[in-house]
Amino acid sequence: MEHVRTTNRLVGSPVERIEDLRFLRGRGEYVGDLALDGMLHAAILRSSVPHGRIRAIDVSAARACPGVHAVIVAADLGKMPMIPQRLDVLPAFKPYQQPVLADRKVRYVGEPLAVVVAESPALAEDALEAINADIEVLAAVADRDAARTGEVRLFDDVTNVTATLTAAKGDAAAALAAAPYVRRERFKVQRHTAVPMEPRGLLAHWDAAAGKLSVFGAAKIAFPNRRILSALIGLPENAIRMVENDVGGGFGARGEFYPEDFLIPFAARLTGRPVKWIEDRRENLLACNHARDAEIELALACDRDGRFIALVGEAFCDFGAYVRTAGATPARNISQVLSGPYDIPNIRIEVSPLVTNKTPVGTYRGPGRYEADFFRERLIDLVADDLGIDRVALRRRNLIAESAQPYRLATVEPLHVETETDSGDYAATLDRCLKEFGWADRSARQGRLIDGRYRGCAIGCYIEGGASGPRENARLMLRPDGRVVVHIGSSGIGQGVETVFAQIAADALDLPMDGIAAVLHGSTDLLAEGFGSYSSRSVVMGGSAVIDAAGKLKEMIRAAAAKRLGCPAGEVTLDQMTVVGPSGRTLAWADLAADNIAADGTFASSKRTYSYGAHAAEVAVDPKTGAIDVLDYVAVEDVGRIINPETLHGQCVGAIVQGLGGALMEHLVYDADGQLLTGTLVDYLMPTASDFPSIHAVALEDKPAPHNPLGAKGAGEGGIIPVGGIIANAVAAALKSLGVQPHELPLSPPKVWAMINKIA
Repeated sequence: MEHVRTTNRLVGSPVERIEDLRFLRGRGEYVGDLALDGMLHAAILRSSVPHGRIRAIDVSAARACPGVHAVIVAADLGKMPMIPQRLDVLPAFKPYQQPVLADRKVRYVGEPLAVVVAESPALAEDALEAINADIEVLAAVADRDAARTGEVRLFDDVTNVTATLTAAKGDAAAALAAAPYVRRERFKVQRHTAVPMEPRGLLAHWDAAAGKLSVFGAAKIAFPNRRILSALIGLPENAIRMVENDVGGGFGARGEFYPEDFLIPFAARLTGRPVKWIEDRRENLLACNHARDAEIELALACDRDGRFIALVGEAFCDFGAYVRTAGATPARNISQVLSGPYDIPNIRIEVSPLVTNKTPVGTYRGPGRYEADFFRERLIDLVADDLGIDRVALRRRNLIAESAQPYRLATVEPLHVETETDSGDYAATLDRCLKEFGWADRSARQGRLIDGRYRGCAIGCYIEGGASGPRENARLMLRPDGRVVVHIGSSGIGQGVETVFAQIAADALDLPMDGIAAVLHGSTDLLAEGFGSYSSRSVVMGGSAVIDAAGKLKEMIRAAAAKRLGCPAGEVTLDQMTVVGPSGRTLAWADLAADNIAADGTFASSKRTYSYGAHAAEVAVDPKTGAIDVLDYVAVEDVGRIINPETLHGQCVGAIVQGLGGALMEHLVYDADGQLLTGTLVDYLMPTASDFPSIHAVALEDKPAPHNPLGAKGAGEGGIIPVGGIIANAVAAALKSLGVQPHELPLSPPKVWAMINKIA
């Protein structure tokens, strides 16, 4: 595909985020800021029992409480609405769908039992105390081991093993059997979650006279969520308006369809009044999608020169109590991207998602990829030690060659998911990372005790899949002042879409940046169809749609000007916000605005993009406490084409910090009875601004994507994907003389201290 190059070249420039001015002035508008006349407030009664049979829920006292307008339980909903899958849909997953209110059974602490709607949040929460839920406590399925035994089932008619996803390529069994060397290990990644700065919230308004439902607080995937809500609530899609406000971070978890996305609109329709619900932080940790929580037994087979022959693994993912909208995606990614950027001809990875009495999982930045990279990169370092091959040399020897691009990854069945890399020189990013990091000098300190702490460094390689299809849409409209408004189906979840789409549109129209009046995104009243922001797709899909619309808008402007100038459209040229006729006569774009000029654009593609790169880190480990200090962290990624180096840098550094949080501290811990023990930010540790000050990110654009006009590749997740493996390998290198070999995350000080002191 021909890549678009323009005269402006705003694309590629470090334009400051145009969103930030309103945020810095306190003029952002989040759903929590909204208020409508007559607005009521909702509070949700959540189960405190991990697994139980509902005998009765008595809400009579709650309904009599002051200021209460409604108390909604399962019996009030008629046929129970079930939340469908959105991604990686399999018939086998359907029995594990979540009801919007617990129906006959509860299956995790935090599951909604009832909704109270009252005059104020305080009155609604007071009324929750008056509800008497009689629940027969059942034995909890607290972890993967308990789920596999099947002694207790979450669902009466199906087992706790929801399905098995198998990624296959070549003949892995035969290759493994014939290989001269095989290393097998078991690894685990803990349960943690996205924790966006702004928790979830909704404001729903039902206009009975017009038969229209408005839902404010939509995020990430407003159009798909409208489709789900339409089916569950019994309204046509065009009767529902999903409005995207400012969003304080998404990271994959915020914006999926949850029970509240049905319950709050239902409450508004029931009461005839606007209803608002804002999640508190404990609810967020308890009820928003969790993530990760996977283990694997993985084998890597090599020849004696260290050439990879086969990769074979059996993994189990803890899905929590239900298969939610995107719950299967991490498991699918684990199976498909375990091979990463390496040429491995024979692959068989089986991943079995299990249900347990925990909060359901979903996607969180780098879903499945973070886990897979920890598993693979950790194993590669162990193989290098066994074979006596330098860790860098072993990786370089097995990277997919540029001449082998596009390179087919394993096919995932029964989902029938096939994909291939697009372009790239994987060795180039490895070499650049080694140079930026100063590998030769730092590796010389490997394992040394310096100032009472052991030093260790590590390097690893990865790929980042992005640009999920099938398409995205955009509309460009000429305003009366001659400037252009961009409507886009992609969503803004804090990643800077207003800035980057303005850059793309301005370049495509050969306008200055201020020629773009506004970028409006996400809401369902902007376009007939949109798909949203997930899987690092916004720039590739949405930006390419903007380019398509811009080309059409320019032709429409030429045609409108030609009519006024009395000449063929082909004789009209565009000079920024002016049109020039063959006689030199000019018209301003503003002179044409009365013609209501607007152009729709679409970009459709089934080809995914694959950014790629290498990360390196040096750590210091205190053997007395197990505390790990990240001394330096370097990331190099080729993203095909850089739209804005400033926003890209922020994405990468932020993602690395999230990855370090997952590698070193974040952990959603449940006890043996299925109770969450880390339900506050006192117990659930997160990185702060001072924890990891030395992060250096380098972005390259040496190998543009071949399948979109921008040449861009998704870049929102690359920063997080390899972090767990990098840190674990650096710790292993630091503590090699003490025999420490990490096999699971997080590497918190107590765990590292226990490994040093050989305490199981």
